[in-house]
Amino acid sequence: MTRVAFIGLGVMGFPMAGHLARRGHEVTVFNRTAARAEQWCARHPGGRAPSPRAAAAQADIVFTCVGNDADLRSVTLGDDGALAGLAAGGILVDHTTASADVARELAATFAASGRHFIDAPVSGGQAGAENGTLTIMCGGELEAFARAEPVLHAYGKAITLLGPAGAGQLTKMVNQICIGGLLQALAEAINFAQRAGLEPEQVLATVSKGAAQSWQMDNRWRTMAEGRFDFGFAVDLMRKDLGIVIEEARRNGSALPVTALVDQLYASIQDRGGGRGDTSSLILNLRSR
Repeated sequence: MTRVAFIGLGVMGFPMAGHLARRGHEVTVFNRTAARAEQWCARHPGGRAPSPRAAAAQADIVFTCVGNDADLRSVTLGDDGALAGLAAGGILVDHTTASADVARELAATFAASGRHFIDAPVSGGQAGAENGTLTIMCGGELEAFARAEPVLHAYGKAITLLGPAGAGQLTKMVNQICIGGLLQALAEAINFAQRAGLEPEQVLATVSKGAAQSWQMDNRWRTMAEGRFDFGFAVDLMRKDLGIVIEEARRNGSALPVTALVDQLYASIQDRGGGRGDTSSLILNLRSR
């Protein structure tokens, strides 16, 4: 078993750290809201630390799962950051959905100090974190990945090294491009079926057996048809992710006409006060017409 630290106990990090503890790893947690770390320790074996540096000092591998680039720099760099506490040769695996730039920046900083950094954003949402079935997209060095991969199986069902630092984040961008387009298409399909007088359950059961099938169709059509969105991956977070995607596309020259449109459609959902609802709430834009 491995000594690990987990920094960031949000809706994803809390259950992910729990899986590590259940696998028998020695876990130390840190969260900026201390009460959240106390809640975790009340449910799982492990300790909590007063700072990222203190958490990392007790670990061979540190995991982070925070909000954005600025949050990631905050918990990794500086006098109280994880890098200052991590022993030489240690590994930091970052599950934040962030930019490829910050992944490359931190990988270079960690390498210069004799440590390793892996960008490892995840897909599968809160349910995947709770069930231990996440897809993990990694960028970094093969040697560090080989050491971290067995531990990642505590909550990952598919774990792939896709290239050097930044490759994991770039792959997560591909993932979000696909999800946004699929959800808008599914929203239009359900709205069309309902307005045409068809029974959505029968229609979706039929088309899901063919080439139109997707995870979003299998898991979201019913709640979309019923207008239930108080769960899942928040629109606010998706807009953050799509902002990263669109900025990267500007740099590499990619054309993203559908993604740009979906981003604006999510902005409309936010304007309606739906920023905390699930990304499948795109259908609300169609029902207002």
